[in-house]
Formats: sequence, C-alpha cells, structure tokens
Amino acid sequence: MPDLILRGCRLHQQTQPVDIAITDGRIAAVAPGIAETAAREIDCRQQLVTPPFVESHIHLDSVLAAGQPRFNESGTLFEGIQIWGERKQSLTRDDVKARALEALKMMAAQGVLYVRTHVDVTEPRLIALDALLELREEVRDWTTVQIVAFPQDGIYSRPENEGLLEEALRRGADAVGGIPHYELTRDDGVRSLHRIFDLADRYDRLIDVHCDEVDDDQSRFLEVIVAEAIKRGNGERVSASHTTAFGSYNDSYAYKLMGFLRRTNINFIANPLINITLQGRQDTYPKRRGLTRVKELWQNGTNVSLGQDCIYDPWYILGNANMLTVAFMTVHVSQMTGLKEIDAAFDMVTTNGARSLHIPDYGIREGNPANLVVLDVPDAFNAIRFQVTPRLVISRGRVFAETEAARTRMET
Repeated sequence: MPDLILRGCRLHQQTQPVDIAITDGRIAAVAPGIAETAAREIDCRQQLVTPPFVESHIHLDSVLAAGQPRFNESGTLFEGIQIWGERKQSLTRDDVKARALEALKMMAAQGVLYVRTHVDVTEPRLIALDALLELREEVRDWTTVQIVAFPQDGIYSRPENEGLLEEALRRGADAVGGIPHYELTRDDGVRSLHRIFDLADRYDRLIDVHCDEVDDDQSRFLEVIVAEAIKRGNGERVSASHTTAFGSYNDSYAYKLMGFLRRTNINFIANPLINITLQGRQDTYPKRRGLTRVKELWQNGTNVSLGQDCIYDPWYILGNANMLTVAFMTVHVSQMTGLKEIDAAFDMVTTNGARSLHIPDYGIREGNPANLVVLDVPDAFNAIRFQVTPRLVISRGRVFAETEAARTRMET
C-alpha cells in the first residue's frame, strides 16, 4: 500500500490528469486513476502539481542582514559590496546559520527545495563557509543546498584570497565561483577565470561565475568563459551568472557571441529582481533594463535559469523567497509575454534550474524522490500570473508545508 496518493494532478504542459502514488519517500507510480488505496489520499482537484522550484542563485551568508551596519542608499552594486565588507567582520557561525535557516524555511514554504548559494570566501576566517557547510548537512532531510565558493573581493585583489578559495574547495564547497569584472585589471580577470577552470578540474567541481555584472559594454569576460568551456569540453558543468553587460553589447558582437554559445552548452543564470534594481544607476534616459538577453538566449536554445540573488540584504531590501515572483519579473523585463514564453519562464525556475545545478533524479517520474509542489491553479500561466503560494509542499514523501488559501467574502 502506498503511503500517500495525490489524486487528480495536472502536470505542466499535459492535459490529462494523473494520480501520483508515493512509497518510502519515492514516487511509486504516475498514472491516471491508480486503483490502489493509500494510508493518506489528497484530492488535488485537477490543479497544477510540479517538481519543486529551484533557486539557482542566492547568497545565504548575507540574507536578512539589510541595515547592518547601514542601508544601501545609492542602491548600487558597489555600495552593497562596501557595506557587506564591513558587516562580514562581525560574522559568527550562529549568526550566519540562523539567518540562512530562516531563509531556507521561507523558500521551502514557497516550494523551493533546491538551492544554490554563493558564500563569500574572502573573509579570512571562512566563518560563513563553515556555517553553511554545517547547515547543508543539517537540512538535507528536507532541502538540498549546493554551495559555491565565491571570492567576493576577487581572487587577486589580495594575496591571501587565492589560497582561501582553494581551501574552501578542500573543505567541501560544491562549486568554484569568481567575479572577474571586480578584479583589479582586465588581465587579472582573465587570469582568475583560467584559475577557476583549473581548480574545477583539480577538485572535480562545478563552476558558477558572477560574470560581467556591470553596464559596461566593454566588460567581456563571458567570451573567456565560453572559450574555456569550448576548449575543455565541460560547458554543461559551467554557469555564467548575471552577465548583465550582455544587454549592453552592440548587436553585431552579441550575434557573434551567440554563435560561439552554440558550440558549447554552458548555463546562464539571470537574476532579474536584483539586476533591474542595481543596473542602469548611472543612466539618465533612456535607462537600460540591466538584464542579460534572457529571451534571445532562450530562443538560441541556451539553458537559462533564474535566481532571486538577495533577500533583504545590503544589495536588495526586498525579496519574498517566491520563485514565481522572479519568473513574473522575467516575463515583464524580458518582454516574454507570449504563452510559450510564459511557459518557458516557468521552466526557468524548475527544470532549467535543475539542469544548471546538475540535480539527479529531478522531476515527476517513477523512482524519483517524492519532492512535489501542489499549486492552487490549473497551469503555469496562472501560477506566474497570480504568483501563488503553494497549497502543499511535499519533501521526501511527506507533507512538509501546507498553506490555506486566503478567502474573500463579498456582500453585493
């Protein structure tokens, strides 16, 4: 007998409702009208049931730390980096874990059960790294956390940073990161990318680089990442995050770069909430949107996923942990309002994110872990339109979170 059966589930881009049987934390069957009974059965009322949302890019070490020691009044990337540089001097393990755990619970309630977090490893004590490595293990029964060793201040801006990055990998970070546009020179930025690829090879790690997160159309480190991925043949293990300068490149250069992208299969991770806020701050009008070419990359066949990046931190004082809000912003800023385009935005916070993070056994298929989200809408279009909070979040086969929809009573 299954432990749980979800009846009348409508799956993304499928018209016929199915039942989903769950046994011992795994999906035992996906079929219309399962004849068996279960210890518990839930009528999903032909509403949308989806695999969990994937948070492809966030910084758990800095979440919920806005205003400490002061707020970012300019709203710029660089003031945020300065404020965080002050705040991280007072980090403690308990402080990082408490804030990160609260954020993970917020995300789980919104159906996010896979999270890639970047953690600053230019703080010499590596306090935030150790805290998140501990937390990753403590929450693994209900969520999956992937950690990127991120040299926030650059690999070559200080003599000790290169060694700290490698030490983070030795301690167990899942991926190696970088920020080439924040290195002291263009040459240092290129050198940092070569070092990142070398470290990924040595330690068998994924790569996720904060790349060209500026409005400068001459910031062209993306081409270096693409070239390295082509030469090394490891593009599917590489993610380029932000790439906002791509939105400022002239079309001739961008077209050439798109051609090179077809020779590799690197992943792009866009962060529309934060980049529509941070970028274009020096522009008067016309003011750039400050986002990478999400729509064009999708049309090019490139894997694009999305991240919230920040939740109430020195860079962004908003954020609600709901990936449907991120998809909603993407639809607007990228002008992806066609029905197929809106469906694509939903994929960017689900299946595309799973591909970026190399998540095994993701999806609603027999034998996969029973990680499921029930949304009180019939399809992805309405999920994004209303940015709904999940009715149910099922993690490892058990109902982890349940939210009752608000009901309005009107007298006419």
